[in-house]
Amino acid sequence: MSVAMATRPLRIAKPYSYAAYAYLSLHLNTSTPKPSFHRPFPLSSPPSSQNRRLFCTASLPSTNTVPQFRKKLKVADVKSQQFDCLGNTLVLQGWVRTLRLQSSVTFLEINDGSCLSNMQCVLDSEVEGYDQVESGLITTGASVWVQGLVVKSQGAKQKLELKLNKIVVVGKSDPSFPIQKKRVTREFLRTKAHLRARTNTFGAVARVRNALAYATHKFFQENGFVWVSSPIITASDCEGAGEQFCVTTLIPNSHETADSPVDAIPKMKDGLIDWSQDFFGKPAFLTVSGQLNAETYATSLSDVYTFGPTFRAENSHTSRHLAEFWMIEPELAFADLNDDMACATAYLQFVIRHILDNCKEDMEFFNTWIDKGIIDRLSNVAEKDVLQITYTEAVDLLSRANKKFEFPVKWGCDLQSEHERYITEEAFGGCPVIIRDYPKDIKAFYMRQNDDGKTVAAMDMLVPKIGELIGGSQREERLEHLEARLDDLKLNKDAYWWYLDLRRYGSVPHAGFGLGFERLVQFATGMDNIRDVIPFPRTPGSAEF
Repeated sequence: MSVAMATRPLRIAKPYSYAAYAYLSLHLNTSTPKPSFHRPFPLSSPPSSQNRRLFCTASLPSTNTVPQFRKKLKVADVKSQQFDCLGNTLVLQGWVRTLRLQSSVTFLEINDGSCLSNMQCVLDSEVEGYDQVESGLITTGASVWVQGLVVKSQGAKQKLELKLNKIVVVGKSDPSFPIQKKRVTREFLRTKAHLRARTNTFGAVARVRNALAYATHKFFQENGFVWVSSPIITASDCEGAGEQFCVTTLIPNSHETADSPVDAIPKMKDGLIDWSQDFFGKPAFLTVSGQLNAETYATSLSDVYTFGPTFRAENSHTSRHLAEFWMIEPELAFADLNDDMACATAYLQFVIRHILDNCKEDMEFFNTWIDKGIIDRLSNVAEKDVLQITYTEAVDLLSRANKKFEFPVKWGCDLQSEHERYITEEAFGGCPVIIRDYPKDIKAFYMRQNDDGKTVAAMDMLVPKIGELIGGSQREERLEHLEARLDDLKLNKDAYWWYLDLRRYGSVPHAGFGLGFERLVQFATGMDNIRDVIPFPRTPGSAEF
């Protein structure tokens, strides 16, 4: 052993602070056995001389088993148990929403994000840690650990409250905390996206978004689908629109970008970019869809779905578009357009019923403060039959409508949001409607051509207030038709060689659809801007946080 090793001082871990130690505990005085309490690590103490000798001779230190993962008690648990908690002493952790000091008692409301409503805590000067209130440490935005007795509330706004016997400040909040108990605009909150989840609105959006994601996986898993991770980086353009973000290492790394000359990008003799020197040896992009990759697995596993981020470099500043968004894309083998429409209908009704049953407090909030009538509207979608009409019938209906549209309607045009909303909201009284059999010239290359030679087996599902929510099709499984379509659109067949192979080796009729997850969250919450239903929106000119 070297002299340096023998004389090197031992590093002794600092003991956990009481707040951090208590944060991991759960105290619930009930007649049932208390959950076992485990420290994350033993509180450190200076090693004995014997331990020091063992350490210096490279012997293994004494070990303890890893503790069981604890089920932390949350405000939602207390609220759901209601009066079953009366008389229990328990511990909660959260962030201060409001603090009201009165002559003999102080009211503190904390929220831990598990539900919309706060837990009201009552404390007086006898409470251990009350000096933190008097010194001004406990302010809006601060994080706290509280322990107290569950009692009936004297106020009308809540049934239960926590009569504290101890409070500990975990993290102070600077007086500049921008989210106080006052109304602020959603535009302002977009500039504080790292903090906006602490508001009622964005906390509720996050919980409903989570419930929709859970219900999505639940629906497909229970119906025999296999989840497939589709790639984010791709060399092909699924939609053929060219609105993709390029992924390249030809431009210097981020810390050098500001000083990088354009001449540093390698070029060939003809002046074009030499992509052979790029990371992938060819142009690569962020994907706009996982569909093509999902089709490869559908031809092996029958029914699959993807659920992941997608990207579109569309320079749109509307309330309906994002540059980064999430897509749900199931693909069904041995299926036609009718199977596709049935799957889309069953999926939508399943996830809507799920949030109506499991997010009642948040949905009541949206119904009261964001979009009055949204619960009834969602209930109609979940319960009513979904209607279907052809594109030709839809154009005829719009042409005869006693309404002036901003965009004129004629056969062969792409339907606009105003057309779609008129059909579902007015023409069919709030029922979801599927439009099928669109002109092939306005749809993607992979959609199956119908026998009329003019339309493809495509469908869009329309819902009130959103318009198109789901878009899908039966895929073209015939090799010669798919190759001809690629030629018509002047798309490079070599880039789709693997996609064409699926038609060479055991091709089957198959169908699928794509659902923009953020539009689904918009539909479910009534939020009018898509930037407010994703945690950190990416839009033209904005990539903050």
